[in-house]
Amino acid sequence: MGQPEAVIADDEEQLRIHLKSKLNRLWPELIVCGEAANGLEALELIETCRPAIAFLDIKMPGLTGIEVARKISAECRVVFITAFDQFAVEAFENEAVDYILKPVTDQRLEKSIERLKRQVSLISKPPEDYTETMDRLLVALQNRQLPGYLKWIKVRRGEELRLIACDDVCYFKAEDKYTVVKTCDGESLIKTTIRQLDQELDPDQFWRIHRGTIINVSRISRVSRSFAGRYIVQLKDLPEMLTVSRSYAQLFKQM
Repeated sequence: MGQPEAVIADDEEQLRIHLKSKLNRLWPELIVCGEAANGLEALELIETCRPAIAFLDIKMPGLTGIEVARKISAECRVVFITAFDQFAVEAFENEAVDYILKPVTDQRLEKSIERLKRQVSLISKPPEDYTETMDRLLVALQNRQLPGYLKWIKVRRGEELRLIACDDVCYFKAEDKYTVVKTCDGESLIKTTIRQLDQELDPDQFWRIHRGTIINVSRISRVSRSFAGRYIVQLKDLPEMLTVSRSYAQLFKQM
């Protein structure tokens, strides 16, 4: 058997570059024969190149990674790349399908590589229930309200893409045409609006306390009242005090 080939499909170019770089280092014998930026491109690329392995992002324009997997030959081993939280990942753990959580770490990728090396070295008939497996996965993820709450914030700095775990964010605050992402380590700017973040973040963890501010509840150190009767929030390890607008004061009345 010659060198195995693989394709990478993800709508984020920097994430494709990141994964390809790790594969080149951890599995130098693997040839990445193509990249795709959406599900339709991925399907066409896989049908043309016939790779042994496909790394597929779950959430892609056109077709999801699982929809692509349902349409390709079972001889192509699939590894799903996902930003889902652990609850949603349970759908994968109940099936004979590999997955890697974003951001991709060396330790987790090494485990997938070991598994893939064993699979591609075996000459075996593809499982007859492969399509049924993909159907079950698709249904399971839809039942979990795909794609779930936002877990990672993508921050661009020049040509570099950085991923910030939402758990590490102290607060989001609107500033001019951008949104400030504040962590204990510093600040970053993103173009995602506060309104959009309010819809995508877990409401049990992130509370909107002002038209332009969302805080991480787990980062609250104390809540006090100003002379004007407004609630003032102090966050752990940060000097600034954040004022709660009257529209959102009800969040703190039971505290």
